[in-house]
Amino acid sequence: MTTAITIGMIIIYVAIMMGIGVYTAKQTRSVNDFVLGGRNVGSWLTAFAYGTSYFSAVVFIGYAGQFGWNYGISAVWVGIGNALLGSLLAWVVMGRRTRIMTQSLGAKTMPEYFEHRWNSKGLKIAAAAIVFIFLIPYTASVYNGLSRLFNMAFQIESESAYRIIIVVMAILTAIYVILGGYAATAITDFFQGIIMLIGIVAVVVCAVRYQGGFSEALASLGEFEVNGKTNVLNSVFGPDPLNLFGVVILTSLGTWGLPQMVHKFYAIKSEKEIPKGAIISTVFALIVAGGSYLLGGFDRLFCTLDASDTSGKSLIPTLSNGNPEYDAMIPSVLQTALPDILIGLVVVLVLSASMSTLSSLVLTSSSTLTIDMIRPYMKKTSEKKEMIIMRVLIAVFLIISVLLAFNKNASISTLMSYSWGALAGAFLGPFLFGLFSKKVTKAAVWVSFILGVGLTMVHMFLFGFGWFPELSHAAADLPLNLASPINAGAISMILSLVIVPLVSLITKVSDPAHVEKVFTCYDASERKSA
Repeated sequence: MTTAITIGMIIIYVAIMMGIGVYTAKQTRSVNDFVLGGRNVGSWLTAFAYGTSYFSAVVFIGYAGQFGWNYGISAVWVGIGNALLGSLLAWVVMGRRTRIMTQSLGAKTMPEYFEHRWNSKGLKIAAAAIVFIFLIPYTASVYNGLSRLFNMAFQIESESAYRIIIVVMAILTAIYVILGGYAATAITDFFQGIIMLIGIVAVVVCAVRYQGGFSEALASLGEFEVNGKTNVLNSVFGPDPLNLFGVVILTSLGTWGLPQMVHKFYAIKSEKEIPKGAIISTVFALIVAGGSYLLGGFDRLFCTLDASDTSGKSLIPTLSNGNPEYDAMIPSVLQTALPDILIGLVVVLVLSASMSTLSSLVLTSSSTLTIDMIRPYMKKTSEKKEMIIMRVLIAVFLIISVLLAFNKNASISTLMSYSWGALAGAFLGPFLFGLFSKKVTKAAVWVSFILGVGLTMVHMFLFGFGWFPELSHAAADLPLNLASPINAGAISMILSLVIVPLVSLITKVSDPAHVEKVFTCYDASERKSA
């Protein structure tokens, strides 16, 4: 009965998504419509698009499970950071200026922003390559989390079933994005966001009630020993505040430099919509991210690594590196705590979160590759032909990410951390300072690009493949775990913010007249609003 209900809910959900794709296809007539929704998307749709692109199965399944296990209830700080730093402050600081400058420059993508802001085709091509390459592991991590939830819901463990689930999700995502572009993703994101809000509240309430209430759950969590101490997993800052801070930085500050996130500011109807969108986005993040990490904070009450444990907890397998299989934890919590009828709701919740993120990722990647790398080398390309190319590249991007997702040994958090670390490590400083300062130089942008990608690749080589176990153990024993891709990503983001102004101090702006012309957009906006 539970399986039948779940399948029925999924069929209804998919039918609605496809219907929205068909409806918006009739309104998508140009590249601007396909990529930006005609720059006519209101605050509610933009805020929900921002939130649903932010949170997916990566957060709900991967990060909530891992950080809840490691940090206990203090993992909620990650959700708070996502709401205040990753949403509210990002909208307040970047929203208005991004909307104004990108419209003035005619930039549809982040690489186009780099080209027009610094008058450099080289920056555009480099940025486009970084976007396409490093969005792939993030997409694969979303598939990974989604397939694990389906395995839990339908009790499917075979390798072939795992791959079929991934392929089906890729096809469904491709259909409605190819049909309607950004308009389709914005409308579906709003619908999916409503499901996420309802679902996460229901899941957290059920999990806490299963443990006898919030106070009882906190008391039980405090009984676990971490490094010989009790009452740390239920404390405010948990057993490891320094490494927890690294998680907050990666998952919160990272949004400021991710092309699929800042792209939402390009498409919003007007700068007047920004304040309302900021509030909506913050509340959404507080409920969804805060709820996810709160749920993860209690996962030790539902999961065990000890086969002799007779308390009824789910036995979580241990990986070859000695760590528990974090990605299996939240599915185990759900399977234990939820009544059968809610399993279907949770599957649709995570499906909603994941498909909204996937649609944003594939649209960003395909539009970047088409507009920034292919169009400049094609003569007399019509808008119709560009849209065909973008739709084909959506399929190509999904195929590559699906093949990567077939590797079940790559954890969700590792894939996402390397993706965010490279992208935000390369783009955060140049994009942010480029909106505010005329003194940011082209050399500073290049240094940030090289540093962000270089640090990610070096870390992946030294620690990501397990080739140097002794070095990994030594780095992991430091107060700040340098073997962690999460901390590596956080460090690369902070370095981007430091290195851009420093390099700009010792290098010269190559074309001051061009920079002055770029910044006249803010003067024009002030006169218009006055």
